[in-house]
Amino acid sequence: MDSSEIEKKADFDHIRYAQLWEDADVLTSALGDCAGKTLVSICSAGDNALAMLTLDPARIVVLDLSPAQIACLKLRIAAYKVLTHPEFIELTGSRRSSRRGALLNQVLEATDAETRAFWRTLITEVEKHGIGGVGKFERYFRIFRTWLLPLVHSRRTIDAVFVPRSPAERLTFFDTRFNTVRWRLLLNIFFSRLVMGRMGRDSAFFDHVEGSPAQHVARRIRHAGVTTDPSQNPYLHWILKGDHGDALPMAWRSEHYETIRSRLDRLDIRLGSLEAFVSTDEKARGFNLSDIFEYMSPETFHQVYGSILTAAEPNARLVYWNMMAPRRVPPEFRNKVETLTDIETQQKARDMAFFYSDFVVEEFQP
Repeated sequence: MDSSEIEKKADFDHIRYAQLWEDADVLTSALGDCAGKTLVSICSAGDNALAMLTLDPARIVVLDLSPAQIACLKLRIAAYKVLTHPEFIELTGSRRSSRRGALLNQVLEATDAETRAFWRTLITEVEKHGIGGVGKFERYFRIFRTWLLPLVHSRRTIDAVFVPRSPAERLTFFDTRFNTVRWRLLLNIFFSRLVMGRMGRDSAFFDHVEGSPAQHVARRIRHAGVTTDPSQNPYLHWILKGDHGDALPMAWRSEHYETIRSRLDRLDIRLGSLEAFVSTDEKARGFNLSDIFEYMSPETFHQVYGSILTAAEPNARLVYWNMMAPRRVPPEFRNKVETLTDIETQQKARDMAFFYSDFVVEEFQP
């Protein structure tokens, strides 16, 4: 199979995600020891593939159906090469800045003509929001944060979300100050299937979703606000305040910057589907599959899962997320695949990118 089911349904000509909304800390921990091995990663905006370079692999094959998402990664590669770390996080939008246009132009001189042409159409938007704020999903949150959130919570309450507290104090704050009737009403409207499909994610991505998106988001925000520490959550900080605050996603932290910069030549970027990689007969030790199974029918999921196993080395790990469409190893492959339940449980408890209801870690054992 050389084409993807979602490729026939969704639009891939614009940036859907300008930054990763999946926690690379739990991803890299779950992948285990990959030193000297080949890994495969869905690109999205490229941040998790970059974070995977800290595992010291020989190569990471980075795949995406969208030229726009590939352009996100290519711009980041150039930025790592020419910017200091403080400049980099200004350009991403993690920190406030008045010079993003100049930084972007500097980076564009270090990349290819196609990537330059793509990003030059976005200079004004990058100046305002950073390269991490120019996707459809990020615009969706910007509307939420700018126009609707102030009708529900004061700036003082939003600031208070990010004050360090004990778990018991977080629970009290969430139940008494944050989870109000107006907040719940806002969630039910703004995170409905209709609104999310039109403004946030492509509507085709909801074809196999089970249940209410709004109720799912409500449950996951409780996890982000109570189970984990909001003061250390860059994803929640961006949604509510428009930058990353005192925390950063893994690939954007200063302690990893030079390591990632020194290993950029290990990225093998390919425009195409995961199925296209499988057809090359290459083998990999680990797979970052993002949440791609969520977009597949059960029948296609079973077919694609089986094809991935043909490209997996012994003991290769498959790591992926589910949001609202439950996907795990199909029954016909359970004799070859072990679910690493202990690792899943440990990582789910610390996952800061809180949208997903399940985090799956499976190991191929032929």
